Amino acid sequence: MTILSFALLVCAVVSLSSCYYTNNSQTPDGLELTAHQIDSLNFYSSHHYTKDYNFVVKSDSLRLLVQVPEEELNQLTTDSLFVRKHDLLVVADIRNIPTDSVDSVWVQLARDEATIGWTRESRLLPKVVPADPISQFIDFFSNTHLLIFMVIMAVIGIAYLMRKLARMGSYIVHFNDISSFYPTLLALLVASSATLYASIQNFVPETWRHFYFHPTLNPFAVPPILGIFLASVWAILIVGLASFDDVRKSLKGGDAVLYLAGLAGVCAIDYIVFSICTLYYVGYLLLIAYIVFAVYRYWNFSRCKYICGNCGTKLHSKGKCPNCGMWNK
Repeated sequence: MTILSFALLVCAVVSLSSCYYTNNSQTPDGLELTAHQIDSLNFYSSHHYTKDYNFVVKSDSLRLLVQVPEEELNQLTTDSLFVRKHDLLVVADIRNIPTDSVDSVWVQLARDEATIGWTRESRLLPKVVPADPISQFIDFFSNTHLLIFMVIMAVIGIAYLMRKLARMGSYIVHFNDISSFYPTLLALLVASSATLYASIQNFVPETWRHFYFHPTLNPFAVPPILGIFLASVWAILIVGLASFDDVRKSLKGGDAVLYLAGLAGVCAIDYIVFSICTLYYVGYLLLIAYIVFAVYRYWNFSRCKYICGNCGTKLHSKGKCPNCGMWNK
């Protein structure tokens, strides 16, 4: 038997094996599951939370029904209680009520033993946030009103800052840059990460939704596209520290502060512009153009090709060294 024939045989066996499914009521190790457990797993896969999950109230208040949902649906007299902002809630039970025309999913939540009640999922989710700090961070920066405010303030503030720095002849990333490539790389990483973030929102929203309910900073514990995004976030942190160190070595005092402020402003604009433009599929072409522009500017105007033979200072071109005055030919 040739190697090719053997390989084809192995592929056929694997393919046939992969088409065989055991009973859905069993786990891979043969453990029997009840119908209730299967329903819980199905709910978890589509809604991304289940019993004992923790939420924090983010709105001013949330109304909970004390009685069972059927009593309200049948227009019987019911009592209500309210939980307030920052209250920690745990999911005590979940019920599917097909007769409810508004929302068939009802969730029972408990703040403590004396404070427990029901509400529709559609009313619950807009008023709570998962208790994990990463989820709360994501929710904060996903707020539409906050994003609009950030866009307006960033455009006004950064336009003013860039104009002032240009008039002062100060160093600015992409335009009057220092010799280090790290600031340029940082700006490109922010733009690429924002584009990837918006792409996840566009093409695999349920993947991001699951990450929102179960966040992690480990890029190896999530699907590949989320792993790449988390790796880019870690890269931004590392390159940001490297940029700060190079700016500190290249510039003195006020010049370093102004340069870092301008760099932060450019990164903020990159995040806002690319995350919004990519939602409308314009961000991809814009990112390519931005990468070409940034690399071209650094390579032709900021990169130091020479070193002073006397003091070792980096030079953009041959001639008089600005540090020691020695002439370099």
